[in-house]
Amino acid sequence: MKKLVNFVLAIIISAGAAADEGMWLPSLIANRIGDMTEKGFKLTAEDIYSINNASLKDCVVQFAGGCTGELISGDGLLITNHHCGYDMIQSHSSVEHDYLTDGFWAANRSEELPNENLSVSFLVRMEDVTETVLKGCTASTTEEERIDIVDKNAESLIIKAEKEGPGYYAEVKPLYYGNQYFLFVYQEFTDVRLVGAPPSSIGKFGGDTDNWMWPRHTGDFSLFRIYADKDNNPAPYSPDNVPYKPKKFFNISLKGVQEDDFTLVYGYPGRTQEYILSDAVDYIANVSDPHKVALRTLRLDIQNEEMGKSAEIRIKYASKNAGIANAWKKWQGEIKGIKKMKTVDTKREFEKKFNEWAAGKSEYEGLIDRMKEIYETEKEYLFVTDYLTEAVLAVEAISFSGRYVQSENREKLAEYFFKDYYKPIDHETFVAMMSEYVANIPEKFQPEYFKKQLKKYGTIEKMADKLYASSVFTDREKLMKASDKKLKSDGFYKLYECFISDYKTNIMPVVTKSENELQLLYRTYMKGQMEFMKNKDFYPDANFTLRVAYGRVKGYEPADGVSYYPVSTLEGIMQKDNPDIYDYNIPQKLRDIYKDKDYGRWEVNGTVPVCFIATNHTTGGNSGSPVIDAEGNLIGVNFDRVWEGTMSDIQFDPEFCRNIVLDIRYALFVIDKVAGASHLIDEMVIVEE
Repeated sequence: MKKLVNFVLAIIISAGAAADEGMWLPSLIANRIGDMTEKGFKLTAEDIYSINNASLKDCVVQFAGGCTGELISGDGLLITNHHCGYDMIQSHSSVEHDYLTDGFWAANRSEELPNENLSVSFLVRMEDVTETVLKGCTASTTEEERIDIVDKNAESLIIKAEKEGPGYYAEVKPLYYGNQYFLFVYQEFTDVRLVGAPPSSIGKFGGDTDNWMWPRHTGDFSLFRIYADKDNNPAPYSPDNVPYKPKKFFNISLKGVQEDDFTLVYGYPGRTQEYILSDAVDYIANVSDPHKVALRTLRLDIQNEEMGKSAEIRIKYASKNAGIANAWKKWQGEIKGIKKMKTVDTKREFEKKFNEWAAGKSEYEGLIDRMKEIYETEKEYLFVTDYLTEAVLAVEAISFSGRYVQSENREKLAEYFFKDYYKPIDHETFVAMMSEYVANIPEKFQPEYFKKQLKKYGTIEKMADKLYASSVFTDREKLMKASDKKLKSDGFYKLYECFISDYKTNIMPVVTKSENELQLLYRTYMKGQMEFMKNKDFYPDANFTLRVAYGRVKGYEPADGVSYYPVSTLEGIMQKDNPDIYDYNIPQKLRDIYKDKDYGRWEVNGTVPVCFIATNHTTGGNSGSPVIDAEGNLIGVNFDRVWEGTMSDIQFDPEFCRNIVLDIRYALFVIDKVAGASHLIDEMVIVEE
């Protein structure tokens, strides 16, 4: 086992420097610091990650279980994306207090709004625990036995780590498909309050039209504050809690960016699949993504039509709609990028060369052929799974019925659900989704109960009319009075139960068996790739653990005759401003500021910087990540990627892959000039030069 650990580490250390690709573990960043220094970085590895001293890692948090945030004051003030705080902003919004449209700014700390179920987590430390986790595994251990051994060994490490401090929790996560394991220890804070958010016409400027696109002019930020008890430890919400005093927070630079400036993103990338087979990429680009895009297009069309008729419905569905649209547009770019780069062909050529190298090597010979056989068997079951999640469970009444029956706090769940539910949207969605399900899923995979119901009613439309007229799950008053017997005999719950039961009985076992086999083979394949390409950089796939990605500010040329500058300014906002379109209807205050050129200290060359792009390797989860300069100062907040580069989850292309960053100077300009909340800037440390 020691040989395996040393082998993996040797690969990491000896690999030559690539372009700007890679998501590197902070605890091993010393292995990259030479390359970073050559590219302009001026700090040390200890400045980035340290266990014994305050370091940049202590400025960064996991935010809301899916984003990143960073500390920008000694009083627990943090900045993240507007879209990361969107659920919280929406939850406090109503027709009377429409913070989505008007924005929200706490004039003092007593006005900062608490958020139920919102937490942030600081990484305390990370540790290679491969030997401990794999203790008891041998060459003859089956994959099922290995999973049990790994789980038990990991559980012991977690239990021990969580006793080390208040609010601690821990995770053991595999890297390189289980060739390596790391323990991640966190401290979680649960009293996190909304401090400020610009109106959506700034924070979501451009809406779905501009999403994933460049040039971008979105002020995608929101402000929160972490609160702690009097001893600076995590505590549930209480009026007696006080602002958290962080070990370290980012200084903010007003120096700005120029092309080729060094940039570093420090955050929690969610998931990448850089080392998968061509068959998996082919399924993603030619089957899964296109079908999911088509299904979400139908849902978005239904929602957008109704949201355009009513402010109340727009508020109810704003967060849901944004969530659906985000992946919908990303998948379209991913399809385009994979095809443009010929990723499937490239991987097939690599697999051919790997097979030639593997000939005669018992550990690797025939490995790829076996993996391809499994994919061929598995893909039709994956397709059924896609339709279960993207069509069947996309019907709100179906998914809600299952959650409600199984919930221990039904009243609370119902309150949350009906606050943002509109039956006509769901009714039309049911018809659209279930029609697509019937059209695309072979009858042999459709649950028997569903087929009988469809035969009984004759059409999906008639089935929907009956369900929505009679179900208790679309009427809160009826639901509160319903007995358990009534709930379980309801048409929506019976649909939920039949689909989930059928999935667990007929689909999941095949997928689970295939995935277990593939996991074992991928582990060997990953090790084989490292041996085959000894001079290639190998970084672990993203798995929502803290990573460092570094690069530089740089434009790009997405098509013949098209060249993009790496920065955008307030001029672009004014060019797009349109009072007749919700997503482009900027606040009148911003128009007035522009007319008077009242930019104050945020003016640069007669305008205000808004966004910039760089070559940092990012993905979902990096939303809200700090983007820092060579001296470690905050210069921006990461929030997106360019559409042409969204295939970077599978293949990174330095020519097209760019992360999109909110220039911190635009956030400060909005806080100061638009919101009139300069008291928040007063608690930050600003570096002018």
